[in-house]
Amino acid sequence: MILSSTERKGDARERLLARLLDAFDEAPPAPEVSLREIAARTETSHALLRYHFGSLPGVLAAMLKAQRARDNAALFEAAQQGTFDDLVVAIWRTYTRPEQLSRIRSFFHVVGLAAYRPEDFREFIDSLDDLTRMLASLAEREGRDAREALTVATVTVAAIRGLLLQEVLTPAVHSEDAVTLILRMSQGRSGPRTHPGT
Repeated sequence: MILSSTERKGDARERLLARLLDAFDEAPPAPEVSLREIAARTETSHALLRYHFGSLPGVLAAMLKAQRARDNAALFEAAQQGTFDDLVVAIWRTYTRPEQLSRIRSFFHVVGLAAYRPEDFREFIDSLDDLTRMLASLAEREGRDAREALTVATVTVAAIRGLLLQEVLTPAVHSEDAVTLILRMSQGRSGPRTHPGT
């Protein structure tokens, strides 16, 4: 089978992305790092990085999207046997591990850039609803109608991201109680507050 130039370009981009992920693991390059430095670390050329990703923010967006897709696959697997609440706690625990801090910072950096130039980050923006869809599916499974399930999931994901931003900006503030409150509000519960997982 003969591949089109678009398919070959896609394959080359995926191979380059895999090299980036291997080289940087859980800590994407910082915004002040140059494409030349990234190219040296991945043993490629900065021209190739620019061709496939456009810029450093393009590299970051592609890496974050791929890392989140991998995380979501594991979360989705867990969600098959769990509840809405279980998935919310799993999402929170996944993204508040200390080794995730660099990724969370990169995420908000790219989100900030995307807010000004959404046309440059369309693929990244389109991927942001993945957790919402997963949570909405669980909410429906637990008896909510489709519209309410989507609303609850959307607000829950927005709250989680807001709390993650708080973790980045003011790490001394502990958000576990706030996560518990999200769970109580999403289920319409008003009982005494307890920590997730207890």
